[in-house]
Amino acid sequence: MNLFKISWKYLTFRPLSTGLNVFLLALGLAIITVLLLIQDQFEKKMNQDAAGIDLVVGAKGSPLQLILSSVYHIDFPTGNIKMEEAQRLSRNRLVKKIIPLALGDNFQGFRIVGTNHDYLELYGVDFADGKPWEVPFEVVIGSEIATKLKLKLGDEFTSSHGISEGSHDHDEHNFVVSGILAPRGNVVDRLILTSIESVWYTHDEESVAVEPESSALAEASDKEAHEDHDAEGHDATENHDSDEHAKFHAAVSKTGFPVSDKDREVTTLLLQYRNPIAAVQLPRMINSGTSMQAASPSFEMSRLFELLGVGISLLQGLAVVLIVIAGLGIFIALYNSLKERKYDLAILRAIGASRAQLLALIFLEGLMLTFMGAVLGIALGHSFLWLLVSQSDQNVVAALQPWIFLKQELWIIAYALGVGVLASIIPAWSAYQTSIAKQLTKA
Repeated sequence: MNLFKISWKYLTFRPLSTGLNVFLLALGLAIITVLLLIQDQFEKKMNQDAAGIDLVVGAKGSPLQLILSSVYHIDFPTGNIKMEEAQRLSRNRLVKKIIPLALGDNFQGFRIVGTNHDYLELYGVDFADGKPWEVPFEVVIGSEIATKLKLKLGDEFTSSHGISEGSHDHDEHNFVVSGILAPRGNVVDRLILTSIESVWYTHDEESVAVEPESSALAEASDKEAHEDHDAEGHDATENHDSDEHAKFHAAVSKTGFPVSDKDREVTTLLLQYRNPIAAVQLPRMINSGTSMQAASPSFEMSRLFELLGVGISLLQGLAVVLIVIAGLGIFIALYNSLKERKYDLAILRAIGASRAQLLALIFLEGLMLTFMGAVLGIALGHSFLWLLVSQSDQNVVAALQPWIFLKQELWIIAYALGVGVLASIIPAWSAYQTSIAKQLTKA
């Protein structure tokens, strides 16, 4: 006697009732699946993107907004800070390393970040092609940008003002792709990185070629004027330019900031502490003694996770309610079905089926219902997350992987099967007590 085949026939005999119960259960399990995937990947990626950053310094405003805009690039900056103050802070004995960022432009929604080469080292990037920028308006693009926009080495583009699409374009200068990063699974995959000077010059009224900011940059920008020399002169010019590039990068590496003879601003600073005492003294000193504010990524993200925890708990509660309703629906369906097929069960007993087989038959129906609900729920959860990721422009959300399967999802299947067992206990016991003589006499 094939109990599996008999159970399946009973379930398909009432497709609407069976489908409704499976869908209700799947809906609740889909919510749990999405929450598991988001919670697991979201926390990992947030911690990964903030690794190596002890403190973020920027303009006064919301500390959380400062962290989101500077570390994760998913919010608007709080403003700019004076270069003079930033350089003064870089000389503080409690600061080990400082990485300046200049924000304010985008290309087709992807943010352009002006910084120095220390930012590349911070995230341990590898180059799939090309090399880091050497002169203003050379850029390094993340792997996701190269894939989506189909950019390659040597391609040029113009930036747009602001950090979101729809703003006016800066037509005065073209950016040139000098490098393409290998996929890292972090925030740099969706960033366009360049020098801080590139961001400054983009917003200047006069061209950098007309009024360069420093002697080193001026000589580097004049390289094009000497390319028509003879072979000997050409080689001398190349050697001269490479020397000037080396001087420029050496000057930047000493302070972490580019050279400028104007009153310039940067957006934020990413800091690393020199010793544990800095964690206590430095934020308080910045917040009380300067016009800037300091925010700790670890502290602010802990606060954010606490706020999100309330919403996650509410969604988990909703999922549990849906699962309970689905369990009650399965119980009612099995119980009503049992009353209608008492005679069938009596016939099965008469042709040799034992009480234990009838008991197993009902449990098998409940387990099949909930197993289908679990598989459908997990599939719906991953599909919903894929839809969310494909429609999102936010760095953190877009970086989620919807088709990664977690070990915790096996517990979802086990939980669903447990619901099936509980919903089947009373109907199975009733089937176990089926009397052959009583049911056949009634018939």
